[in-house]
Amino acid sequence: MTTAEAQRPDLARELIARAAQSAAHRAKRVRNQLDAVHVGQGRHAEHANTKILGRILAEHDWPGHRLVGPDAARAAWSIALHSDDGLAFQRAAITRSGRAVEAGDAPVKHWVHLHDRVLVTSGCDQEYGTQFLLRVDGIELCPLRDPASVDARRITVGLSPIAAALEAVRRRYTPGRPNGEAPTVVLAEAA
Repeated sequence: MTTAEAQRPDLARELIARAAQSAAHRAKRVRNQLDAVHVGQGRHAEHANTKILGRILAEHDWPGHRLVGPDAARAAWSIALHSDDGLAFQRAAITRSGRAVEAGDAPVKHWVHLHDRVLVTSGCDQEYGTQFLLRVDGIELCPLRDPASVDARRITVGLSPIAAALEAVRRRYTPGRPNGEAPTVVLAEAA
C-alpha cells in the first residue's frame, strides 16, 4: 500500500515528513554536529511531533497500514519511539499499537521496540534487547530481564539473536564508519 492508497494520505505525508526531519536531526546529534541551540530546536520538534501524533491517536487510534500506509505507519512508530519526554504518551502508544498488531495493521517489531523503550525510560529492564546506549567508548546493551532467555523471546517476535543485533548496531555506529564520528551517549534501537 502506498501513501496514495492509504485512507488518509494527508496524515501519511505529515507523519513521513516529520519523522524524516527528526531522523536527520538525530543523525547530526549522534555525530556531535549540533550546537546547543539546534539541540533545543530538535527537542522542540520532537515535542511537536508527539503532540501531532497524540492528536492522530485521539482521532483515529493507531495510524496503521490501512489508515496511512506502511511508510507512514513506520514514521508514526518512529515518532512514538523517540517521544522519550512523554512517557505517558508512549505508554498509550504501546496499547494502541498493540491493538493494531493484533488486527494485522502494524508490525509486531514496532510494538516490541516501543515496549522496550518505555521499560528502559522507566528505569526497568527491557524484555527483547532492542535498546542500546551509544557511548564514545562503545555500544552497551541496556539492562535486560533474564538475559539467558532473550533469544527465545526475540524469536517469538521475529527478531534475530541478540548477538547479531549487537553486531549490527556496532557496524552502524562504530567510529571510522564512512560517514560518521564517534557518537555521543544516546539511546538507540536495533532490530
